Amino acid sequence: MFGKLTLDSVPYHEPIVMGTFAAVALGGILLLSVITYFGKWKYLWTEWFTTVDHKRIGVMYIVVALVMLLRGFADAIMMRSQLAIANNDHAGFLPPHHYDQIFTAHGVIMIFFMAMPFMTGLVNVVVPLQIGARDVAYPFLNSLSFWLFCTGVVLVMLSLFVGQFATTGWLAYPPLSELKYSPNTGVDYYIWALQLSGLGTTLSGINFVVTILRMRAPGMSLMKMPVFTWTALVTNVLVVAAFPILAVTLALLTADRYLGMHFFTNSGGGNAMMYINLIWVWGHNTETHKVQPAFSAFSEIVSTFSKKPLFGYKSMVYATACIGVMSFVVWLHHFFTMGSGANVNAFFGIATMIISIPTGVKIFNWLFTMYRGRIEMTAPMYWTLGFIVTFVIGGMTGVMLAIPGADFLLHNSLFLVAHFHNVIIGGVLFGYVAAMMYWFPKAFGFKLNERLGKASFWCWLVGFWMAFLPLYVVGLKGMTRRMNHYDNPEWHPWLIVAWFGAVIIAAGIFFLVLQIAVSIKDRKQNMDLTGDPWGGRSLEWSIASPAPFYNFAHVPHVDHLEQFWEDKEAGRAYKQPTHYEDIHMPRNTADGVFIGGIFGTILGFALIWHIWWLAIVGFLGMVGTFVRRSYNRNTDYYVPAKEVEAIENARYRQLQQVA
Repeated sequence: MFGKLTLDSVPYHEPIVMGTFAAVALGGILLLSVITYFGKWKYLWTEWFTTVDHKRIGVMYIVVALVMLLRGFADAIMMRSQLAIANNDHAGFLPPHHYDQIFTAHGVIMIFFMAMPFMTGLVNVVVPLQIGARDVAYPFLNSLSFWLFCTGVVLVMLSLFVGQFATTGWLAYPPLSELKYSPNTGVDYYIWALQLSGLGTTLSGINFVVTILRMRAPGMSLMKMPVFTWTALVTNVLVVAAFPILAVTLALLTADRYLGMHFFTNSGGGNAMMYINLIWVWGHNTETHKVQPAFSAFSEIVSTFSKKPLFGYKSMVYATACIGVMSFVVWLHHFFTMGSGANVNAFFGIATMIISIPTGVKIFNWLFTMYRGRIEMTAPMYWTLGFIVTFVIGGMTGVMLAIPGADFLLHNSLFLVAHFHNVIIGGVLFGYVAAMMYWFPKAFGFKLNERLGKASFWCWLVGFWMAFLPLYVVGLKGMTRRMNHYDNPEWHPWLIVAWFGAVIIAAGIFFLVLQIAVSIKDRKQNMDLTGDPWGGRSLEWSIASPAPFYNFAHVPHVDHLEQFWEDKEAGRAYKQPTHYEDIHMPRNTADGVFIGGIFGTILGFALIWHIWWLAIVGFLGMVGTFVRRSYNRNTDYYVPAKEVEAIENARYRQLQQVA
């Protein structure tokens, strides 16, 4: 009746797991008690869980991403601690099978469930505001995408306490991920968490491509869009093109494990290298689609705090499009050692070097934007400057790894791990944190604490270099990745330094969480109702902060790229309209989204444990909620012009008080 699920599936014998479960359970009970005590269940249900407002959905994406950052970093600090003590005769505190789960979970969580949702959250909050739209093209689909993503989050977190997670590494290479070598449910957790959350990501990508192409304000041509919107467009085109490849790859692996197929089994006529090619055709585009929005966030930040237009707007757009196109022809640089031959390796090595050129163009454009600008050293600007230094060094090591001969020596070493984190942390995470601080007032109406933001930055920057510079060294000395024990005494001092770096990063995360908590506590002191607390240059700053649920009382007409900034300089940006009209808006709903997400979680869990009757219940439940939604005619409503006028009049009174 319960398939492979038994009481023995709960790892009672693992003290670390049981301790974590007790802490999570206690924290969950405390959180539920606080919500109940303050009577916030109805508010959460009506305003958040059932919302189709793109801004609130974006905030929920970012909140989940920050929670998963804490989980992913907990795995990282355990790995650093293990390697700091597990040398010679000391075995460390993590058994090999547990260590393997931890490094797999760390990679999966940080890539799929931290970086991706953080990016999606930022795009959700900002893009409709930048193009003058009142919401995304498909608000219901936007909510559905989020709850499908949450289904994957729940399954990954559940694997910590029921069964175990994969021990294959974050890309689950066969033959290790095949049933013969991974007979437990770890790889199944991996497959279904990624399939369900990947479906949500694909739907989100389709939604934003349509939104950007079809819902721009009148007069806003493609070359009048802000740079962040441009990168969101290229990024989501990559999502739509690449994520079906992931879905097919995982479906083939599922057929191998569930149906006895042999797509990736060499002895059965399959080819394991086919999996690696497919997963990296998707995987490298994923790296690109994570870093592009971070780049454009830096563009917005540098322009705002240098008090200058972005240098080389057209070259930025062309560089973004060029990176998007070329990301499809560099995937093989992840495995030059596969034996494909000198000609193939040379092609992908040259392509990898060429793709660094448009990236370099962006670096120089930011530097030229700052040149002779009146630079204001805010917390977002700190993160931007730290990124430029960190990412340039990471990029140079990437060009080094693009040389097939060098890669033959460094492949699978900690040098590669250091390079990857150099790019992902220095580029992606720094960019997303900077963007969160920059656009936080737009979502909530008040700034984050600057002093704590700068303290977090310095801890992250110093901690990063202490944690990963030693990995470059031990990688050059021959230390391979995925080791949980070593006997070489030369590596030990460097890994001790790396552990101290991880501890300093932990302090950076602490200051980041403290910054948010303190800012919420002191929000009334930091409230800025003008809508433009930073002196921004793009259209999203032309409306109130936080933005009303309908975004724009009147959809603006855009004549040129810097129109909002020029209108603001001329005193025209905040001119109050003389009349208002009814506004058509989508209605909040639980049909097929929150409830459908619950059934999706049931479906995934049942498939993992081979509980077939429960899988049928989950599948029919998902289909049933979607069918019910399709027959629901009460999906939108009109905001009366008088209500809009009252909201806007209150805002303009506040503007006059500020003035």
